[in-house]
Amino acid sequence: MSELLVGAVAYHPRIVTIWEGFRGYFTAAGAPTDYVLYSNYERLVDALLRGEVEIAWNTNTAYVTVEDRVGGDAQVLAMRDVDADFRTVVVTRRGETFDSPAELTGKRLALGSRDSGHAAILPLHYLRAAGADLDEESLVRFDTDLGKHGDTGDSEFRVVRAVAEGTADAGAVGDATWAAMRSEGFAAAAELEVAWRSPTYYHCNFTALPSLEGRRAARWTSALLAMDYDDASVRSFMDLEGVKRWLPADKTGYADLTAAMKEQRYL
Repeated sequence: MSELLVGAVAYHPRIVTIWEGFRGYFTAAGAPTDYVLYSNYERLVDALLRGEVEIAWNTNTAYVTVEDRVGGDAQVLAMRDVDADFRTVVVTRRGETFDSPAELTGKRLALGSRDSGHAAILPLHYLRAAGADLDEESLVRFDTDLGKHGDTGDSEFRVVRAVAEGTADAGAVGDATWAAMRSEGFAAAAELEVAWRSPTYYHCNFTALPSLEGRRAARWTSALLAMDYDDASVRSFMDLEGVKRWLPADKTGYADLTAAMKEQRYL
């Protein structure tokens, strides 16, 4: 099998360590792979569409963009275990929770980067559908990592600080980010509690164009799915990627984000 080229976004220095490790794994597994890093997901999406890379390690927002631009025929190859059961939480100061999202009407809602599916696009979609009347003037946006689709987590830390300090009444963050804040002792998070949890949805995936030849896609995907967390040679790289098991992917968990991106005119 000729070398397959994967694109990813360098949102943190550890990405180089991850993909150097993964490259060695794929070579040993008989699916030789190299990688190209991009500064943001818009460049990665364009690179995939131009054929500069064969597979893109995409956020859910980037995947939906690709799917829209190829007319619904993109291939979804695999995802992490954590990507199959993602949620957004809305946090408030202790004692200031609400029974219904409709109670957020007239309140200040803090959101992460506007291109983040989990910290901006989907929470707006779900909360509005549940009765919250949220116009742009009521939103406190933190667009600190645009192009990274929320991967850095920086904007979500700002959301939590804003709620804790009282410059916002509630804030939306990914449940994984919230769990990390709590476990790592982020001081502002200790002042808050979860008031609402979104429905589940899918997050990142490996995306390919419909033109990627089936046998090449299948061999690479099989090697990825065979990556074993109990294998000491890859465990550290899997830990850095936040995955314990790779899963076959499908398109069903992206319907809500697709609808939200259309509503909010991202597509």
